[in-house]
Amino acid sequence: MKPFSTAILFLFCFVSIISAQSGRRITATPTPTPAAVEDASEYSESKASKRIKPSTEPRFRGVNAGNDATVQPKSIETPNGDEDEVVKVETNLVTIPVSVFDRNGLYIPNLRRTDFKIFEDGKEQEIAYFGTSEKPFTVVLLLDTSPSTEYKIDEIRQAAIAFVDQLKAQDSVMVIEFDANVHVLTEATNDRQRIYKAIQEADFGGGTSLYDAVDFSLRKRLSKVEGRKAIVLFTDGVDTTSSKAGYDSTLRDAEESDSLIFPIYYNTYFQNRNSGGVMSSPFPFPGSGQRQARGTRPQDYALGRKYLDELAESTGGRVFRPEATAGGLTAAFEGIAEELRRQYSIGYYPSEEGRAGQRKNIKVRVNRPNLVIRSRDSYIVGSENKPG
Repeated sequence: MKPFSTAILFLFCFVSIISAQSGRRITATPTPTPAAVEDASEYSESKASKRIKPSTEPRFRGVNAGNDATVQPKSIETPNGDEDEVVKVETNLVTIPVSVFDRNGLYIPNLRRTDFKIFEDGKEQEIAYFGTSEKPFTVVLLLDTSPSTEYKIDEIRQAAIAFVDQLKAQDSVMVIEFDANVHVLTEATNDRQRIYKAIQEADFGGGTSLYDAVDFSLRKRLSKVEGRKAIVLFTDGVDTTSSKAGYDSTLRDAEESDSLIFPIYYNTYFQNRNSGGVMSSPFPFPGSGQRQARGTRPQDYALGRKYLDELAESTGGRVFRPEATAGGLTAAFEGIAEELRRQYSIGYYPSEEGRAGQRKNIKVRVNRPNLVIRSRDSYIVGSENKPG
């Protein structure tokens, strides 16, 4: 009897062990909590611009070549207790200006830091700096005085003066004209009489070096200017004589800079076509034995319009067409001046370091629906290898 009882007890223990092990194997895996999905109808986002396909490999400039707030590292000024002395600290802070409007184009004021989110390459970044104060800015008035704008020169002068009248006393203006060459009529100044005189001195010359003028303004002048800056470009967009820069290279310059560009587009096609616009050139004029001059063909004007659109998109600016702007040029200039003064400034330290020359995509979100957000949509990571 005793051996039988022992066998029963052994069998019972064996079954219990097997059952316990089996129970561990079939332990249920907890169901993961689904990720929260944001309702897109509750916020507004900036939109990415369409990228050009460069015809050559991009060339990236170094940290001391004018890439102030949109590349790393950046130099910021910090008071150290002595009003006459400033300490410069090297940081990786990325700052971008942001404009927010309603669907009717009216500026949206009084937004707070908590209303904004910023994403780099799809990953949300912690906002380290947020500013809304109105600060002085520097504007380059870049005036096309080539033969193609002859019919618009008086209007361009008046428009440029009207724009200056919208600025505040502390804002600085640089006046540059271009035909076949680029001429600085006045360096950056807030002396209104000097600015008006420089605008009136703008006069015609031969050729149109638009690309050279944009390159010069960004690389040779605004790269040396601290703070907020922009170019207001009066032109029909047609280039005929540039030799130092091109379509693709200046768009890359614009993207690498931290300057906004606001083209004021004048369509001079019909005036130039009616004036003749025919000379010895390698471009045939349809239906005749003559050849149509470069810069007078429909495709030249189409390319010019596209160029101005891309300049504005790549910097966070916008194109104004005087004949299509409600309220005319005065209203357009009021809008540009207000936008420059009242932009929100957002800064962050990238959570992931990029490679020198790498493009980082940026998206700005405002936690309010049905708004239009304008800002640059990328920046180029700085390089320590500074080209000469």
